[in-house]
Amino acid sequence: MDLVYWLMLLKAPRVGARTFYKILKVFETPEEVFLASKSARKESGLFYQETLDFLEKNDTSLVQADLDWVKTDGCHILTLIDDAYPQQLKTLADPPPLLYVRGDVACLSKPQLAIVGSRNPSAGGKQNARDFAQSLSQLGIIITSGMASGIDASAHIGALEANAQTIAVCGTGLDRIYPAKHKSLAHQISNKGALISEFCIGTAPAANNFPRRNRIISGLSLGTLVIEASIKSGTMITAKLAAEQCKEVFAIPSSIHNPLSQGCHQLIKQGAKLTESVEDILDELQLDLLASIQKNNSAISTKEIDNTPSVLLKYLSYDAMSIDEMVEKSNLSPQIITQELLLLELEHRVVKVNGFGYVLTK
Repeated sequence: MDLVYWLMLLKAPRVGARTFYKILKVFETPEEVFLASKSARKESGLFYQETLDFLEKNDTSLVQADLDWVKTDGCHILTLIDDAYPQQLKTLADPPPLLYVRGDVACLSKPQLAIVGSRNPSAGGKQNARDFAQSLSQLGIIITSGMASGIDASAHIGALEANAQTIAVCGTGLDRIYPAKHKSLAHQISNKGALISEFCIGTAPAANNFPRRNRIISGLSLGTLVIEASIKSGTMITAKLAAEQCKEVFAIPSSIHNPLSQGCHQLIKQGAKLTESVEDILDELQLDLLASIQKNNSAISTKEIDNTPSVLLKYLSYDAMSIDEMVEKSNLSPQIITQELLLLELEHRVVKVNGFGYVLTK
C-alpha cells in the first residue's frame, strides 16, 4: 500500500469520500487509478475533465506537506484498510478514506461516548459537561468531542482532570488549531489521547467542514450526550447523525426559561434518553459498557479491583448508606467506591435510594 496514492486521489478535484469508494469498486487500489488509461478512468465514473487532468499530471508535490507531517513524532495517517482504523467508523455510509491522527492511535478503537453542546453554555452546562466527562472517564470510557468552545472544551477538560484519554475531532488540518485559543488544550489532548481529522494538512476552518466533522464524532462513539443546545445548531446535527447511525442519544433537560434547553427538550420528545446521571447512560448502554468498564479500569491496580467488590459489600446493608459513609468505614477512595457501585448497580446487586444512598437488593 502506497500512502502517496491515497493522498493524491483524495486531492483530486470533485473526489470526496463517496466518489472515492465508487472508484475503488472498479480499481482495487488508488495506485491503479493513476496507472489506468483515461478511458478506464472514465468508465469508473471519473467523467469531470478537471479530475481527469489532475490524475494525468500525477503531481506528487501536492501531497508533500502531508508526507512531511506524518514523519513527525506522534503523527499518523491511517487508511481505511489499516488494522488500526477504528471499526466503529467503518459502519458509516461514507467513512473517511484517510484519518490524520496526532497522539495515541490505539485509543480510537476503545469504547467512547460523545459529549457535545453549545459554544456559549451556562455555567451549569459547563459544570455538567466536566462532571459527566470526569465520571465516565473514571470508568474507562473515552470522551470524544469537537474541541469547540463551551461544552466541547469542558468535556475534554473533565476527562483530562480524571487523568484519562480524550479524543478531539477537528474540522481543520491537524497543523492548525481551531479555535486558536485552544492551543494548550489541543496539546494536552494529543499528549494524553488523540487529535484526529479527515482533512489534509493545511486545511483552514470552513463552515462546511464541521458537519462532516460531526459525523465522525458520533460515528466513533457508542452514544452521544447533548448538554445545552439551540434548535438550529451543529450540536443538533451531531445528534441527528447519531440517531441515523443507530447510536444512542442522551439529553440533559433544564429550565424551560433557558433558551439552550430547547434543543435537548426537542431531542427528548423525539426519543432521546432523558439523562440526569451517569447511571442513566450506563443503563442504556449496559451490554456494551459493562465489559469495557471491567477491562479498561486502568487507574486502579488489578489486585485492588479484584478485591474491592467483596470488601465494599461488607459495609453495605438494606439500610441506605452514602458514599461518604462508605469512605469512612472502608478506607477506600471515593473514586474506587463510585466505580464499584456502578458495577454493582449494573449487576443489580445494589440500588440508589433518596438520590444519594445505596442499599443491597439481594
